Amino acid sequence: MEAKAKGKKTKNGKTLVIVESPSKAKTIGKFLGANYKVIASVGHVRDLPKSKFGIDIEDDFAPMYINIRGKGDVIKNMKSEAKAADKVLLATDPDREGEAISWHIATLLGLDENAEDRIQFNEVTKEAIKASVKNPRKLDLNLVDAQQARRVLDRIVGYKLSPLLWRKIRPGLSAGRVQSAALKMICDREREIQAFIPDEFWKISVLLQKLSGGKEKFTARLTEKNGEKFVPVNKEQADEVLADLEKGGYTVNSVEKKERRRRPYAPFTTSTLQQDASSKLGFPARKTMTLAQQLYEGVTVKGRGSVGLVTYIRTDSVRVSSAADAAAKAFIEENYSKAYVGNNFFSNKKKEIQDAHEAIRPSYTDLLPDDIKGSLTPDQYKLYRLIWSRFIASRMSEALYDTVGVDVVNGAYTFRATGSKLRFDGFLKVYQTPDTEESEDGIPELDKGEELDLKKVDADQSFTQPPARFTEASLVKELEEKGIGRPSTFVPIIGTITGRGYIERVKKAIMPTEVGFVVTELMEQYFNEIVDSGFTSDMEDKLDSVETNGERGRRDPNGNVDGAESAHVRWQDVVGDFYGTLSKELDIADKEIEKVEVADEVSDEVCALCGKPMLIKQSRYGKFLACSGYPDCKNTKPIVVPTGVACPVCGKEIVERRSKKKGKIFYGCSGFPACKQVYWDKPVDRPCPKCGALLTEKPSKKYGTSLACSNTDCDYRE
Repeated sequence: MEAKAKGKKTKNGKTLVIVESPSKAKTIGKFLGANYKVIASVGHVRDLPKSKFGIDIEDDFAPMYINIRGKGDVIKNMKSEAKAADKVLLATDPDREGEAISWHIATLLGLDENAEDRIQFNEVTKEAIKASVKNPRKLDLNLVDAQQARRVLDRIVGYKLSPLLWRKIRPGLSAGRVQSAALKMICDREREIQAFIPDEFWKISVLLQKLSGGKEKFTARLTEKNGEKFVPVNKEQADEVLADLEKGGYTVNSVEKKERRRRPYAPFTTSTLQQDASSKLGFPARKTMTLAQQLYEGVTVKGRGSVGLVTYIRTDSVRVSSAADAAAKAFIEENYSKAYVGNNFFSNKKKEIQDAHEAIRPSYTDLLPDDIKGSLTPDQYKLYRLIWSRFIASRMSEALYDTVGVDVVNGAYTFRATGSKLRFDGFLKVYQTPDTEESEDGIPELDKGEELDLKKVDADQSFTQPPARFTEASLVKELEEKGIGRPSTFVPIIGTITGRGYIERVKKAIMPTEVGFVVTELMEQYFNEIVDSGFTSDMEDKLDSVETNGERGRRDPNGNVDGAESAHVRWQDVVGDFYGTLSKELDIADKEIEKVEVADEVSDEVCALCGKPMLIKQSRYGKFLACSGYPDCKNTKPIVVPTGVACPVCGKEIVERRSKKKGKIFYGCSGFPACKQVYWDKPVDRPCPKCGALLTEKPSKKYGTSLACSNTDCDYRE
C-alpha cells in the first residue's frame, strides 16, 4: 500500500515494515534484506490523555486520542520513512493491542485502513516473516474496536471511581474494572482464612510385613469401619480404635492390580507458563513475561544469527500447527524411539476467539536448550528449557504405571495400601512437575486371605487446614479460570494492586492490607457488579463479541468478512449499557458514603523533631514514615531496608532508599549525610576481583541479572 502525502514523493524503492520492538526490528531486518526497511514504533504511539478524561460521553463515547508524550521523534521518523517508501507494511503484534497500534499508525501516516497492508506472524523466524509479507491483509477493525472498548471502559471506571476513593478514603487510590475484581478474590480468600475453624481428626496407620519370606514392609492407612468410611475425630475415638486393633490380627482382604496411564500436559498458554515458571523456577510473573518477550523477539544464536526462539507469548490457546506437531514427532522418534511418539489431543477450554494463536512453543524443535545455552543468559536458558521441554513432552506418549491396591482387615476395621511402579516413562523422559515425581511405593506380592505381621502402629493427631493464601501463580490460575482479564493483563493487574498498597507479600503468599479491605468493602456495597467475578467474566464475553460479531462484520483469521449481518455488536452499546448503571451507582455512593478513616500502622520509631510516634504511610512510590503529629509536625523519613553490605568508605551498613521526587530505589550509606556513598544498583557483599570495588546486581535485557563492578571505569561482569 502506498503512503499518502502532500507534494512530490521521493521514492527509495523499498518497502517500509513497522513493528513495535527495536529488537524485533533488528531480527526481522536481517530476514528481509536490502529491499526492506524495518523500524519500530516502540509500543503505542497514540493514547487517551493522562491529564483529562478523554472520552466524549455525548458523542457516543468517542475517544479523544493524542500523540503520546515523548514519541514525537518516533512519529516524525515513521512519517519520513513512509513518505520515501513505495509500500508500508504494519507488522505489530498479532493481538488486539497490536491491531490497535497498527490502526493508530495508519491514522498518523494517512494510510487507507481498507488497504491490505497488515501482516501477521506467530513466530519471528525467516520462514514465518517471508510468508507473512506475501500475504498481507486488511486491518481487522473489529479487533481494533474490541481494544477500544476495553480502553474506554477502563478509563471510565478509573476516572469516575478513583476520585470517589480519594475523597472518601485517601488520595492515591484507584479502582479498575479488572483489578477490583481481582482484589475482591484476595479479600474473600482472607475472610475464609479468618473465619476458618479447624476440625480435629486422627490418622491411624500400620506398618506390616509378610509372615514368611521377604523383608519388605509396607504401610496401610485406616479408611473404613464396618464397611463405611471412618476417620476418628478425637483422642477418645482413636484410643478406642487402638484398643480394638490389639484384639485381632491383620489379614489381606483383597488385592487389585491395574495399569494407570498419565497423559502429558498441554503446551503452555500465557497463564500456565507463568504458573510453571513460578513453581519450578521461582520467577515472578513479570520476570517470566520479560524473559519470554526477549525469546520471542529474537536472540543472537551462534551459527543462526538473530532468531526468535519461541512463538507469540500472549495466548490462551493450546493449539499447535500441523507443521510444528510433525517436526516434534520426527524429533522424538529420532532421538528417543517410535514408542515415545504420542497422539494426544488437547482441547482449548476458551472460546473460539481465543484460538487465534498457537500455544507457546519453540520456533525450532531442533534448537535444543543445551546446544544454545551459551547464547542465552542463565534466566533465558531456564525459561527456554521449560518451554521446549513442555512442548516436546506434549507430543510424547503417556507414562505407564503398574499399580496395586491392597485392603487389609482387622476386625471391623479396613486399612488401605497403594503402590505404583513406573513401567514406561513416556513424556516424563523430558518433563516433570511435583505431581509427576511420584514415589514408587513398593508392596510385596500378597494373596487374599494371607496373614500379616504387625511391626508398628501410628496414631497422629491432625487438624483440617484453612484454604491457602494466593501466591502469584495461584492467583493467575484463578483469574484465568474465572475469566477475569486476558493473558496480557495478568501481570499489570498484580502490579497495580501491589503498587496501590492493596496487597502485601509475606514470603510468597499474597495478603490484603487494611486499605485493600476497606476499598473492597466499599466497592462491594456500592459497585457490586464491578467486583463480582461473574459480571467481570460476562463483560469479557461481551467485549469478545465485539471482536467476532462487531459492526464491521464478522471476519475469519485472514480478516475476510463472511457477510454475517444478524449478530452485529457495537462496542459503544456495550460501553453505554455499563456506563448507564455506573452513573447511577456513583450518584448514590457520593451521597451516602461518609469519610472512611483507615488507621495507619504505628512504627517502633519516634519523630526526631517532636518525639511523637512515626506512622507507616503509603504513597504511590511505596511505604514511608511520617510523624503522627501532622499537621503540627511534618517530619517524614524513608523506611530503611537493610542490605547487610558494609559501606567501603566508612564501614556502616548500606541501606535501600527511595528518591524523593520519583520514588526510584537506590542504595546509600546509612551514615548519610556524613557519608554520601550511593549505588543505583543493589550492592552485594563481594569485592570486584579486578579492581576491589563492590559488585552490584546489574539488570539488563541482554544479560538478565548479573553481577557487575560498581566502578564505572571497570568492565568486570559475571
